[in-house]
Amino acid sequence: MTGPRVLLFWTLVFVAAGAGGVYLADQMVLAPGRALQRQLAERDAQIRALTERNQALEAAVRLLRHTERRARLVVLDQAPGPDGHVRTRVRFTELDPQGDAIGEPRELALDGDEVYVDALVIKFEDTFVTGGDALKGKALLLFRRIFTDRRRPADGDTLDREGQMPQSYAAERAPTAFERELWARFWELANDPDEAQRRGVRALHGEAVSTRLRKDRVYTITLRSTGELTIQPTR
Repeated sequence: MTGPRVLLFWTLVFVAAGAGGVYLADQMVLAPGRALQRQLAERDAQIRALTERNQALEAAVRLLRHTERRARLVVLDQAPGPDGHVRTRVRFTELDPQGDAIGEPRELALDGDEVYVDALVIKFEDTFVTGGDALKGKALLLFRRIFTDRRRPADGDTLDREGQMPQSYAAERAPTAFERELWARFWELANDPDEAQRRGVRALHGEAVSTRLRKDRVYTITLRSTGELTIQPTR
């Protein structure tokens, strides 16, 4: 092998060795680093996605559990009546979502101390509630009547008239045609679940809450966004 050829041979050997070294260095040092970076980027993306999903779920739960004070019941007096049974005098006041009074309070004399507040409730599908829908994002309520365990519901004191927009909503804002229709056709839609569902309504029905009143106590009636009604003494 002549001199130039030998030189060329060894040059090719050194070039191949160098290329092999670069390849080995890439495979042994740089490639693992790139793989680790990809894994870290994928992990960060998964964490962001999980965080966003968790925040969305927390917001949905808050909306589902959101409650509004809808009425206040103040026990003004409580004493035995002429027949020996307890008579309870109360003041019933409807409230707006902020807890401010709507309309004129009503003072009522009730036979007994176990009081029932009867309401009509319109409940929308949970997807509208969790989505914060402007029209269907919370249940609607009409206070129908108030009575006690010593009087028949039909003999109770009327609070709002059936078939009409409840005064609490009418006082807050101008009612929509959609809401007016729901109240006007309440019992019709209650007996036609398919038609109600087409309007995004999950259920329409009566619901009553009751408690045994105590003198000088104040009770608050609240409505959850999904339609559950509660009555509790104010702490």
